Amino acid sequence: MILITGGAGYIGSHINKQLNKQGYDTIVIDNLVYGHKEAVKWGAFIEGDLSNLELLNNVFSENKIDTVFHMAAFAYVGESVLHPAKYYRNNVVCSVNLLDTMLKHNVKKIVFSSTCATYGAPSKVPITEDMPQNPINPYGASKLMIERILKDYETAYGIRHAALRYFNAAGADPDCEIGESHTPETHLIPLILAAAAGDNPCIEVYGADYQTHDGSCIRDYIHVTDLADAHVRAMDYINANEISLQVNLGNAKGYSVIEVIDAAKSVTGHDFHVKFKPRREGDPPELVGSRDKAMGLLGWKPQYDKIHETIKHAWSWYKKPGRY
Repeated sequence: MILITGGAGYIGSHINKQLNKQGYDTIVIDNLVYGHKEAVKWGAFIEGDLSNLELLNNVFSENKIDTVFHMAAFAYVGESVLHPAKYYRNNVVCSVNLLDTMLKHNVKKIVFSSTCATYGAPSKVPITEDMPQNPINPYGASKLMIERILKDYETAYGIRHAALRYFNAAGADPDCEIGESHTPETHLIPLILAAAAGDNPCIEVYGADYQTHDGSCIRDYIHVTDLADAHVRAMDYINANEISLQVNLGNAKGYSVIEVIDAAKSVTGHDFHVKFKPRREGDPPELVGSRDKAMGLLGWKPQYDKIHETIKHAWSWYKKPGRY
């Protein structure tokens, strides 16, 4: 049995589908602050929060859990700057609650949703796993703290972990069963699609004077289904090798904001207004991650590494009647 915390969220729901597709039994625990119960189409669902130690203990007591996939976190960078206490309490303290409950019930394997935000503003790209981790906001700092805690819990208590540092998750389930839905929405591609659909008056681009080929920021977009596949492979790796793992998950290729907008116009067949605004403080010009370590150790190769295909799946989901 596999427990997925935050399994009603965007990435967690795709991992849940992938695990069930491969024959695993799953339990999802989610407080539904940002997740959607409708996204839990596989396995069992428990509504709850990781701050509730009694609930956590009951979940582990009543189920034979072998591995935990820990996806539950707050993940808005700007909000983390304004409300750091919220992020350290939810992301860090609740992770310790989870780990202590795992220890109590002798569960020794965890796959952790980390982030490229732990690197901060890198001095070069592509970003490799041996580069310094210097987060520049409380969100990234909270994730780095959890990575450190995981290493210490491994040394002291023998819990093995895989810490997966994502770049920009994007796209939707190719079968269109689940997809992306955030409130508020901050991700570029769904915001662009809202403009393409006429649901937003325009798409705002922050900065057109970066030292890039077209002046806009460059980011590495990784399809959410490829992320889910990497998580399952990471679980298999720590099972087979009995060692922990820290890897980047990206496509090793960046697309500028303007390139993503042009691709969306091509995929949707809709033109829309683009409004250029001043740069946002703290936005690095380029964030692209190396995927060599993940490919070498996990045998992982992204299946959907073209931005047009990623946008196509996201557009199919966006147009779906009754999407959550």
